[in-house]
Amino acid sequence: MKKENWGFIDSGDCSPSFNMALDEALLDWHSEGLIPPVIRFYGWDPATLSIGYFQRVEKEINMEAVKKHGLGFVRRPTGGRGVLHEHELTYSVIVSEDYPDMPKTVTEAYRVISEGILQGFHQLGMEAYFAVPKTEEDRDSLKNPRSAVCFDAPSWYELVVEGRKVAGSAQTRQKGVILQHGSILLDLDEDKLFSLFNYPNDRVKERMQRAFKSKAVAINEISDHKVTLEEAKHAFKKGFENGLNVELTPFELSKEQLDYVNDLAKNRYESDEWNFKR
Repeated sequence: MKKENWGFIDSGDCSPSFNMALDEALLDWHSEGLIPPVIRFYGWDPATLSIGYFQRVEKEINMEAVKKHGLGFVRRPTGGRGVLHEHELTYSVIVSEDYPDMPKTVTEAYRVISEGILQGFHQLGMEAYFAVPKTEEDRDSLKNPRSAVCFDAPSWYELVVEGRKVAGSAQTRQKGVILQHGSILLDLDEDKLFSLFNYPNDRVKERMQRAFKSKAVAINEISDHKVTLEEAKHAFKKGFENGLNVELTPFELSKEQLDYVNDLAKNRYESDEWNFKR
């Protein structure tokens, strides 16, 4: 079967506002038929706490800790919970809802797109697999998450290794286009992560942090060798090509496109109105 040609962008480390603006711009351009489907890899400078579109900053986020750690802060256009972007490979996938064999439901489309990430873990020699919430309690917590921390909660078609979550993703659909982006953890500073959220008291915080250790893990905690960022990029690029049966071709932004992204970053993703609006 002939492989479709998709664009591939490796943005390197960018500001939080630029990262979210470029994902949104790619969605817009793809909806207008200006660009092919795209897979993008990126990092964060500075390390950043991103929050889901529906999260309430005042209630859930300890902004003093965010500032104390010198972190960036941005609200994503996608749902989900808070993610500390630090020692990780971040990816985004932009593809039309009408793409051949793309399921109509969010859950099933998530499964198809995440096949690329699954194959990436296999490239690294890791036995990753998809898990689904089994108990009634887990399914209920999908609707009403108790925690503001992304990697703390179960989700459909979770990517797990040795029973623990290794990648967290979020999805939005706008203008007939799916944008899915997510984090593939290489290393994780749990103490820093848990300092960024509000809790009713210290006991609850400690209990949640203990429980988190049994639910989530970074690649380098369980890999038989230290996986570098470059190695991860190579593995997951190959994984997406295999998992989605596509060929990835480097895609360069024009000066006009870059100007558009920078404007969007400044006017939306750096504005308090966007980041603190709920």
